[in-house]
Amino acid sequence: MQQTVYEDRKYSMQDVSRIYIGSRYTIGEILLAEDILFKFRMIVERYVLPEADRDDTLETHLYYLEKDKFLVQTYKQMKAKVRVNVIEERKSLFGKTKKEYVTKVLTMDELVSMPVSEKERRGMVIQELSVSKLALTGL
Repeated sequence: MQQTVYEDRKYSMQDVSRIYIGSRYTIGEILLAEDILFKFRMIVERYVLPEADRDDTLETHLYYLEKDKFLVQTYKQMKAKVRVNVIEERKSLFGKTKKEYVTKVLTMDELVSMPVSEKERRGMVIQELSVSKLALTGL
């Protein structure tokens, strides 16, 4: 019997200005991943790990993040953005409404200002965290 591992949304990518981290990584896996920028791993170890569990995924960590936490300020300093999927109602050409998932990019202020009940109502799914490389060098 072959065991399959669910690794959808478990990736890290970089471009010239940003680093993108999939939301399925756990905090512990981020610390061990060699392909993630060292500076980001150091910030996760120093600031995120004391307030989160090693087994928490990045998705649950960001989903339940409260706006009065120090971590929000840390993410803002890194110019972090979160790509999410939400359910929205759209009208078709014939006037019928249908629900579909729409991808949006939210700032940390937008994400944490939304209560958990609103996130659940909108069917929010967090896909990835993106962080500015330039902001990382300033920390």
